Parts: sequence; C-alpha cells; structure tokens
Amino acid sequence: MKSETILKKEESYILNNGVQIPAAGFGTYKAADGKSADVIRMAVECGYRCFDTASFYGTETYLAQAVRESGISRDDLFIVSKLWKTEMGYENVKTAFARTLENLKTDYLDLYLIHWPLPDPEYTDWKALDRETWRAMEDLYMEGKIRAIGVSNFLPHHIENILSDCRIKPAVNQIEYHPGYSQEVAVRYCKDQDILVQAWSPIGRRRVLNEPLIQKLSEKYRVSPAQICLKFAVQRGIIPLPKSSAPERMKENLDLFSFEMEQEDIWRLATMPQTGWSGEHPDRERVRI
Repeated sequence: MKSETILKKEESYILNNGVQIPAAGFGTYKAADGKSADVIRMAVECGYRCFDTASFYGTETYLAQAVRESGISRDDLFIVSKLWKTEMGYENVKTAFARTLENLKTDYLDLYLIHWPLPDPEYTDWKALDRETWRAMEDLYMEGKIRAIGVSNFLPHHIENILSDCRIKPAVNQIEYHPGYSQEVAVRYCKDQDILVQAWSPIGRRRVLNEPLIQKLSEKYRVSPAQICLKFAVQRGIIPLPKSSAPERMKENLDLFSFEMEQEDIWRLATMPQTGWSGEHPDRERVRI
C-alpha cells in the first residue's frame, strides 16, 4: 500500500559508515499489547519504513508478521533491534542475534544495538562486559549480517569505554530525548563523535504535551503538540521514534517536514525545566514516577 506520507529520500541521514537511515521511525515498545500485529501493520500502511524493536519488547514476531502481510520488500525497510541486559557477553550476543533474526524472519538487520550499558547499577565490571559485547557486534557486522551497529542509553563515559578498544565505531546512540529532557551533554558528545542520536519517548510519554510552551508553539505553527516535540528532534538532527495506535496520529507524526520552527523556539524547548522524564538512568535504579 502506497502512502503519500512515506519519507522522501532526502528526509534521511547518512550514518558514519555510509548507510542511509530514515529521519523518523516507529517505536514498537508495547505496540502489540493486544497480542497481534495490527498496530504495526497500520504503521506500515501509514508510511513508516523504519521500525525499532528489541528482544525485550516482545514485538519482533509481530513486526515480522506485519511486514509479511504488507507485501513490502524487505529492502525497502530499515529494521532496528536491540539485545537485552541478560544477553550481553560474546557468546550470548551471537545466540541473541540468531534468535532475533528468527523472530523477524530476516537474514540481516539494518541496525543492531546494545540496549543498556550495565546489566544493573551494581554491576562493577561493566567496562569489560561492554567491550566483550561490542566485539561480538563487530564480528556480526564484519560478517555482513548487520548493516550498522550501535548502542542505546549509553552516556559519554560508556561510549568512551567502547571507543578505547574497538575496530568499528558505534553508528547510533538511542537515548530518551524530548523537550524537558534533552540530555544536552550526551547529544553534544555524540555529535562530536559523529554518532547519530535516535530519540525514544520523543513526546515524553505524553506528559509534556500539556506544557504551556508546547501548547503555545502548537498554536503558532498550527500543528499538534506531538509534532512540536518530534520536530524539536528533527531540527536538531535527531531521529524521533514515536509510537501510536491511531492511524491519524501515525500519519501526523510522520508529517514533520512541512513546517520549520524558528531557532528561538528551539532554544526555548531545549531549556525547558525537566519534565516528562521516564525515571530511567543507566547508572541508577529506576525511579518510579
């Protein structure tokens, strides 16, 4: 099914290894709570071609079903998955990756990420574990099974550890990013290292949508509050990964290139007081909010 909201070729980025990636994607976390592929299939029909999943999400099989039923060629999709905290370590990565390929019914991934840098905050030897895990990722990449490799929820000190002993630089770091929690230090570090940032929870789990500034900019640009949050990522060279279960919102969340925000408004969004934080931090116990 063709959609007029499919991103154009120029609405993409080139990773540091030359691979092209769409400038927006669809997050599949909790996208199959109904134990079906319906939501993901709707996202395909609405024009999404980049899909973010993970072994932890339990959505890999549903994504495979949605892709199969769509009839869209695998080469026209950009599929991202992640290995979980319990799947770290050289041999564990190989096993986890094979399972992910089986779940997704594909023989390669476009992007594979380490989901978190620490199995838990009390894990003391995380540096060695991360480097060992990364070596397995590099081997899979060099075998041609993954087009690009990267990390998720890594802060500068976690990435520096990888860079100190790697053959292949991470291409992507996927972090929580939205107005009210824009992780400026981590984003600047990644940009300096030529590592592309992807944004999970790009609308702050909907908590930021009623913020007065978001509402005001929504009226100013005549777009939805969610589009303001997503455009905040896009205009800073960050790939948002929104999720929705409504086709109208899915299409709206892809319509991010028909308007441009003024730089002053970007600065105002970047300096909002902290709000909408998920409570997750790689070096600390989860805060329940």
